[in-house]
Parts: sequence; structure tokens; C-alpha cells
Amino acid sequence: MAMAVEFKTYVDQACRAAEEFVNIYYETMDKRRRALTRLYLDKATLIWNGNVVTGLEALANFFDMLPSSEFQVNMLDCQPVHEQATQSQTTVLVVTSGTVKFDGNKQHYFNQNFLLTAQTTANNTVWKIASDCFRFQDFWSISSSNRNLCELLIHFIVEAFL
Repeated sequence: MAMAVEFKTYVDQACRAAEEFVNIYYETMDKRRRALTRLYLDKATLIWNGNVVTGLEALANFFDMLPSSEFQVNMLDCQPVHEQATQSQTTVLVVTSGTVKFDGNKQHYFNQNFLLTAQTTANNTVWKIASDCFRFQDFWSISSSNRNLCELLIHFIVEAFL
């Protein structure tokens, strides 16, 4: 029973850290983008709709290219990653989804996954992004061949229930 209580405490701590991180991340993305790279490890990797960006300088250049944004997070989930999978580094998986509107563009649904690692100093613990994967989730943003397949499947499903 003690092991279950200990794990629940670990999960609760991870969720509090994830909620705080998400608030800081999206506020920084929308309002202070030049400071965003401070949230990443030096060798962090971002995958943005399939495009890989690695390292702080490349991340800074990438974020500078993006138009101003308005993110709305509708869902947040998190879980601690087992220390056997992370060489005993305290790590949390954070999953978010919501909507984003980039200046001059239509609103998109998005999904974003972060792997956060705890960076502990003598004074405190700071969570840094080791890996970040962002994807638009709009139905119409998928390739035309996949969209045709999806439309065909939807048609068959509707027909089956009529």
C-alpha cells in the first residue's frame, strides 16, 4: 500500500508541475516569444508539423519566424515517466490540445506533447523541455489522398447507420 501512496504523490507532483509549465509556456509563446528558448534544454528537439528543429539557436530562429499567436489550451494530461526509461532523470510527459490562431491565418486545432526534465540546483527545481512535438489537428489539413480516404470511410459509416 505504501508503494501506491508514494506513486500517487509522484503523479500529483507531476500534474502540478505540468499545469504550471503549460501556463508559463503558452503565455510566453503568445506574449514574450523571445524568452521561450529559456524553457528548453540546450540540445532540445522540436518537431513542428514534421519539421525537426534542434538546439537553442535554431529554436530561437524558428520561433522568430512564426507570426504572433493566440493559444487556447482545452485539454491537459500528464504522467511521470518511469525512471528506468530515463536513466533516473525525473521526467514528465505533458500532452496538450486546443486551438491556435496565428496572425493572418485561420484558427487551427493543435496537439502538443512535451517531455520535461527536472533540472535541480541548490535553490530550486526548474523544468526544462527535452523534446517537443507540435501538430495541427485540422481534418482538412491532412493530405488530399488521406482526406479522400477519410471522406470515403465517413460515407460508408453514415450509409451503414441510415
